[in-house]
Amino acid sequence: MLQIHAYDALRAFNLELVRLPELVSNPTIGLMRMQFWRDAINSTFAGKPPKEPIMTLLYKVITDLTEKGGTPSSIKFWLLRLINTREQYMDNRPFTSLSSLEEYAENTYSTLMYSNLAALSIHSMHMDHLASHIGKACGIVAILRGVPFLAAPSPPVKSPDGASVGSGRNPVLLLPLDVMAETGLKEEDVYRNGPRADGFQDAIFKVATRAHDHLITAREMLKNLNAGQSPGHEYEHQDEEQHEYPLGSHGDEDTKRDLRRGFNVLLEGVPANDYLMRLEAKNFDPFTVTSSWKLPWRLWRAMKTKQI
Repeated sequence: MLQIHAYDALRAFNLELVRLPELVSNPTIGLMRMQFWRDAINSTFAGKPPKEPIMTLLYKVITDLTEKGGTPSSIKFWLLRLINTREQYMDNRPFTSLSSLEEYAENTYSTLMYSNLAALSIHSMHMDHLASHIGKACGIVAILRGVPFLAAPSPPVKSPDGASVGSGRNPVLLLPLDVMAETGLKEEDVYRNGPRADGFQDAIFKVATRAHDHLITAREMLKNLNAGQSPGHEYEHQDEEQHEYPLGSHGDEDTKRDLRRGFNVLLEGVPANDYLMRLEAKNFDPFTVTSSWKLPWRLWRAMKTKQI
């Protein structure tokens, strides 16, 4: 039950942060809302949660985790990092490079997975390493999924007298600038021509390939770890804050136990992979990708086979 409550609280919290840029009318109000959530997190972890549903549920998670001997402080660290990153990108600023997009994904989607692992009292370098790669794939996929919505002009808003007035949002294209330069893609062409813009599908392909590479890496790591072998490469975020691990904590039995307990967290990679498969089937045109009825079955199969 603790895992369900933690997942619900953390996902709902992330959703509130994601929706903020679309809900506020000017940046100042957006910054005020971000500060509200920052204060709410600090108050909740101080034992004084505000009367807000997400914080009420999060406080229950913290209380239950403390009673079981866990350390909720790491969850606080990850949630504050999530707020700071979402606040930094509230203005939909472009990613200068594919590497900066990966960094954004690490500080949002991977961070959300770290929070879920912390709620399970799993402090494992190998689990964090898997979460890092899967989270980066999920973050990149989220940007790709958002292209048809953010790059299209928003519909006009009706005034009280029935007249059409301009919307408050301008279209944006969040593909990395270095990829756009390499493929010759121009933002204005996408706003005017959508997927028919020169270089558009090539740019989508390059970004999607990076997400797929992270999923391939995670699968190979999972295979190696289940076989009692090393993951195959070093964890690039090792020794960063909250990624410091005691010596002798990565034995085969410890790793297998953590994989069993935390596998549900790794299932985030299944919807990401499902989207990438559908995107490839549509020749890397995100404007034509539809929802998948096979996703529930793929999640069930992943649970049964313990493969992502």
